[in-house]
Amino acid sequence: MRFVGTCATLRNKKERQMFDDSSIVVLLTLGAYLVGSLSFAVIVSRLMGLDDPRTYGSQNPGATNVLRSGNKQAAVATLLFDALKGYFPVLLVKLYGPAFGLDDRAVALVAISAFIGHLWPVFFAFKGGKGVATAAGILFGVEPLLGAAVMGTWLIVAFFFRYSSFAALAASLFAPAYYLFGNQIAWQTSDAELLAVTVMSALLLMRHKDNITRLVSGQESKIGSKKDAA
Repeated sequence: MRFVGTCATLRNKKERQMFDDSSIVVLLTLGAYLVGSLSFAVIVSRLMGLDDPRTYGSQNPGATNVLRSGNKQAAVATLLFDALKGYFPVLLVKLYGPAFGLDDRAVALVAISAFIGHLWPVFFAFKGGKGVATAAGILFGVEPLLGAAVMGTWLIVAFFFRYSSFAALAASLFAPAYYLFGNQIAWQTSDAELLAVTVMSALLLMRHKDNITRLVSGQESKIGSKKDAA
């Protein structure tokens, strides 16, 4: 009877632990989505007295479109904060998750949630940006060298071709390949994180479908072009 009682106690304790772990993951996932839902292109523009970036240029609430307002400081601030809102949630789970029994699966869930928050922000009628800066921040959080490689790809393509969208497409395509290539060299890959990186890349490509059409037709705006009324 004592043995049965001990087994029951251990089983109940294990079930409570699993419930606690699941609750933590749900809270982290929700928190990452809410943080990702902060559209800093709109927030920064309002604070600096600029036009809403959803009303000119590409109408995309992102750093590149904010740059079309002519205010470089606003564009830089948007880029920085959009990246940080992806970086910090992932980094926190990477650093402190293991102490709570969380592994790479929790990292992947938080990464995807923050990214989805940017694409479909609950605070802005689910109409968000394309996710380039936020994805970069997330990749830096997953693996700093991975983020640097993808960002380097974006910078090189943008420098030579002057199209932010084309640079984003190239970086998106290379991101999963870089993650796999770095296995056993710069980091240990995981199926969960690979899935997260691949899903983000696919969503980025999907969000750039209009840009792809304009690139093909030669109508895409180059980096630094002035805004046009919507």
